[in-house]
Amino acid sequence: MKKYALRIVLTVVLVGAGIIAGVNWPTTLEAESNATVPGSADDPVVTKSYVDEQIAKAGSGSGGGSEQPETGGTSAKLEVVAVPAGKTLIANEGTEVVVRAGKAVVYTTDANGIADLTDGKDLTNGKAIPANHHILFPRAGRGVTTAPTYTKSLTLLVRGSYVIK
Repeated sequence: MKKYALRIVLTVVLVGAGIIAGVNWPTTLEAESNATVPGSADDPVVTKSYVDEQIAKAGSGSGGGSEQPETGGTSAKLEVVAVPAGKTLIANEGTEVVVRAGKAVVYTTDANGIADLTDGKDLTNGKAIPANHHILFPRAGRGVTTAPTYTKSLTLLVRGSYVIK
């Protein structure tokens, strides 16, 4: 029994000593690390006003880069547009639309359609456009009109250029 207790005590002491030595032993990794000290030249402290200014620049799109200016009256903001019954919104290429209210269908003069980015499908002429789906017009001349049986106006969110005919 004494022999067994001595082995347990010796094991606990050796494991404890190993843990203490391992934790306190300086390693070459620590000595050669490139850890930056907060507030140093490598990791400067910035003020809240500087961060707010940078966020405002990024949000307004004036953060630099080589962006081309928008042409043709294209709006970068979503615009609420009402399309009366029987009228058609004809979008230019790259225009984005979300149907918010009403029953809308696709208008196109060719066999190709418009991209429903929400479902990942191509909607062709006469197909219903689900409400609150993100629609992209890859080419000019395609559009959105009211369903044949729908007599009220459509409410759309539009980003890009368009005409109502």
